[in-house]
Amino acid sequence: MPSSDIVAELAPTGVLRAGINLGNFLLVTGRTASGDPAGVAPDMAAAIAGKLGVPVKYVPYKTPGELADAGGTGAWDIGLIGAEPARAEKIAFTAAYCEIEATYLVPAGSKLSSIADVDKPGVRIAVSARSAYDLWLERNIKQATLLRAAGLDASFDLFVNDKLDALAGLKPRLLSDVEKLPGARLLPGKFTAVQQAVGTARSNKAGAAFLSRFVEDAKASGLVAELIAKHKVVGLSVAPAA
Repeated sequence: MPSSDIVAELAPTGVLRAGINLGNFLLVTGRTASGDPAGVAPDMAAAIAGKLGVPVKYVPYKTPGELADAGGTGAWDIGLIGAEPARAEKIAFTAAYCEIEATYLVPAGSKLSSIADVDKPGVRIAVSARSAYDLWLERNIKQATLLRAAGLDASFDLFVNDKLDALAGLKPRLLSDVEKLPGARLLPGKFTAVQQAVGTARSNKAGAAFLSRFVEDAKASGLVAELIAKHKVVGLSVAPAA
């Protein structure tokens, strides 16, 4: 069993309160009979609670930005979210346990043929605000213009209604979006891979070290692969060992 100081840091109320991003349709794929979120991320949280010897309580958030904003406030003990430098200022992240490729969808007749073509003057990119890939684009796009909307559906609508040049998104979601738009296509490759990790408050030194060990064990033992298979998730892959 983990030491008492680890349990005290990660479950100070006697319950592991796990922040879950409901906006990630790959990691939260449904609801249980009792209404709790179901999927790879909730199952990872439950496995961590099991290792600590405490019950799990899910703290759901509609978007990753809201979950990240609550980091370090005591609203949750662990948060399952994309690891990004902007978020790491107040959240101690493990290495990724799984990753999701992000790319662009372009409309019918688009002259854009590669990822590199997108970051050019005059190109307008629709993106879901404060998603992990939006944070990456914010740091890395130098010439194109980012236009943000609140959530995945809204960013798709913005792309279509304003006739933008590209829609940034996670590849699995874009594979369903492209079917709604005759002639549209996904650009080959990826501009980043969103690293899904487990975070805790930066003050939880012992707890953070425990979580890092847990995640490496979960990848090596096949637990993460089993959860991806159990929930039949396409587009999610086990992250490499740290």
